[in-house]
Amino acid sequence: MDYKAIRKPEAQKMKVMPNLADYEQVSKNFRWEDIHKELDWLPGGFLNKAHECIDRHAKGSRRDKLALLWEGKSGDRETYTFGQLKDETNRFANVLKGMGVVKGDRVFFFMERVPELYIALFGALKVGAIVGPLFSAFGPDPVRDRLLDSGAKVLVTQPDLRRRIAQILPTLPQLKHIIVVNKGQRGPNPLSNGDLSYEALMSDASSSFDIAKTSMYDYSIMHYTSGTTGKPKGAVHRHMAVIQQYATGRWVLDLHEDDIYWCTADPGWVTGTSYGMLAPWSNGITQVIYEGGFRASAWYEMIQKYKVTVWYTAPTAIRMLMKAGDEVPKHYDLSSLRYINSVGEPLNPEAIVWGLPVFNQAIHDNWWQTETGAILIGNYPAMDVRPGSMGKPIPGIEAGILDDNYDQLPHGKEGHLAIRPGWPSMFHTYWGNQELYNSRFRKGWYITGDRARRDESGYFWFVGRTDDVINTAGHLVGPFEVESALIEHPAVAEAGVIGKPDPIAMEVVKAFVSLKDGHEPSEQLRNEIMRFARQKLAAAVAPREIEFVPSLPKTRSGKIMRRLLKARELGLPEGDTSTLEED
Repeated sequence: MDYKAIRKPEAQKMKVMPNLADYEQVSKNFRWEDIHKELDWLPGGFLNKAHECIDRHAKGSRRDKLALLWEGKSGDRETYTFGQLKDETNRFANVLKGMGVVKGDRVFFFMERVPELYIALFGALKVGAIVGPLFSAFGPDPVRDRLLDSGAKVLVTQPDLRRRIAQILPTLPQLKHIIVVNKGQRGPNPLSNGDLSYEALMSDASSSFDIAKTSMYDYSIMHYTSGTTGKPKGAVHRHMAVIQQYATGRWVLDLHEDDIYWCTADPGWVTGTSYGMLAPWSNGITQVIYEGGFRASAWYEMIQKYKVTVWYTAPTAIRMLMKAGDEVPKHYDLSSLRYINSVGEPLNPEAIVWGLPVFNQAIHDNWWQTETGAILIGNYPAMDVRPGSMGKPIPGIEAGILDDNYDQLPHGKEGHLAIRPGWPSMFHTYWGNQELYNSRFRKGWYITGDRARRDESGYFWFVGRTDDVINTAGHLVGPFEVESALIEHPAVAEAGVIGKPDPIAMEVVKAFVSLKDGHEPSEQLRNEIMRFARQKLAAAVAPREIEFVPSLPKTRSGKIMRRLLKARELGLPEGDTSTLEED
């Protein structure tokens, strides 16, 4: 379907004047140095993310402003002002300093979304440590791989999670301290031999601390990202990344002083730190943290209860809301929402169209990666939305579409999505693997590993990962395009598409389809969906095979694991499945 652009009124006529009111003009005259001046910086020209996100607000007019509104799995609630966060993060910084943690040491976190995670992480940044948040659903092996590779000196965790990984801890010779947060435990929880109590340590710690003199080039955070081969790679970012996280919080998320913001991403993934910590708090914004998992009614209730104004979520979550039906949101007051963003994988155009009447506004897709540290391409409040497009590059970013020789292609041509290096939040290395890092750059471009195209108006359109693209009889087929067509069928909830080896065509398109409630798999329905897809796509592009599955394997961050679908189809090893979303 050729979706029409969603028109926006003039910026001056919007209910809230967008921070980026004139994209073209700002982009034309943009200099990163001008954004530098909007941050506070430490005396002597030093830069630290904890200072920019917490202390500078606590020392000014926002000291008593609510920074964190937390709701736990059981309905418990806590609130923290910027002033309180300053004191608590100072205490944890003193805890680490007392343990001998110095600038450059790695401090990792294996925790649920509890306030202590946020406090401890920023406390570690204050001593100049390199922080590493881990996804709380990880099993022992991925935790071991990351702690071993990084040489982590301190691990902050919780009792249940500590027990889950107990068997791998003796294999980590560089891990000197394990700090256990007793949050959410009923009754006493005896510490394992050698472990330290977070609560006891914090009770004895001073709330005064002088932040380490970190420069903008010092390492601050490490996120592990999985590739197609080998162990996960630690993408390391510097303190200067906060410059871009701050700017994109203003431009792409359109954060204003009185907003109540909610990012649904887990801090174990880059979105949960860049946009669940750094972007909102560098802008001095109040944000909601919800420890619980996905349930449509619970999510709508969170928006209603806390009067959320800006919401950042994932395409999978939006599709799950779609699957729950249009009647559920009618039971909640969602009128506080003024701006919605999505990230994690491309947002299907039909999801945007679905959201128009439900939320009375468009859902705005954007694009970035673990390695980029912050949003690079996005849709903006004052710019028309073209459903299915990830938008235009942020000011200060040059994006290109390259051929296989890494030369630029004209508009309309599909190729490698690439970015000119030098943006503030760009990763600086893969930990311990500079050679692999260097391999990501060609002819003056960072090669993202994604394929895309750019239209005549400068909007970018995602096609798929380079290794996901299906070559069928010489036709390069992006799985996202096929999946988007399939889920337009009224019976289809989700679809995942892979290339299945074929002796004649090299590959044929195979689709795995999850049905909406009320629909049952049948040969008749399979043929109907097949015909539907062929009507929407060329015969060479449409699926040759459709297999019904109860659900699709997805990571907790919302990405369909096509590699897992392919492994199962071909009878290959499934590899690390610890990041799979639980049913």
